[in-house]
Amino acid sequence: MKKIIVAIDGYSGCGKSTTAKAVAKVLQYTYLDSGAMYRAVTLFFLRNNTDLTNSQDIISNLKEIKITFHFNEAKGIQEIFMNGENVENEIRGMAVSSYVSEVSKLENVRTEMVNIQRKMGIDKGIVMDGRDIGTVVFPEAELKIFMTADTTIRAERRQKELLENGERISLDSVKENLESRDAIDTGRAVSPLKKASDAIEIDTSYLAFKDQVSKIIELAKERMN
Repeated sequence: MKKIIVAIDGYSGCGKSTTAKAVAKVLQYTYLDSGAMYRAVTLFFLRNNTDLTNSQDIISNLKEIKITFHFNEAKGIQEIFMNGENVENEIRGMAVSSYVSEVSKLENVRTEMVNIQRKMGIDKGIVMDGRDIGTVVFPEAELKIFMTADTTIRAERRQKELLENGERISLDSVKENLESRDAIDTGRAVSPLKKASDAIEIDTSYLAFKDQVSKIIELAKERMN
């Protein structure tokens, strides 16, 4: 079977990352979490008080960031490292979530991340999720998925994730954050969140996790023959 690129885009809280990880595991592909990359940059910017209105400050800070992924054998998951530090848990907190869309919409940041992502996918055999994977990063991807879900359901999922990481946040606050990010992500001038013309839409609101994974694997195998 030939190797392909599976691009999974969609709104925050639709289950993109969890689904992409499961699909990659079954296909024995490399999983790349583009959202984690933007979150890592956001964390670095927060720590270093980067001025988002100063392009030179942004560029100089980007040069100081090295992002890598390492597989944690004990946990059976892939984790993101920033400059050698495991930041997998810290980037999932509300501090980063409240700021990541502002950082992600910056042209210098997106250009740098897209360049890195394209290099990672040069040999194919990858599953990548994000917001502009099928439209900008890999417009030639053999399989493009666009995931959606009801906003309240997305908020409940994200709140559960935050609670598991020790953060107690009200559902209203989480929902407000998601709606704000949706507005920024879909309205930004550079690489806005949108469905690629040839993407297959999957609404995960009431779809069992195993069913959405099975559907994507089925579609992928059709394109691998």
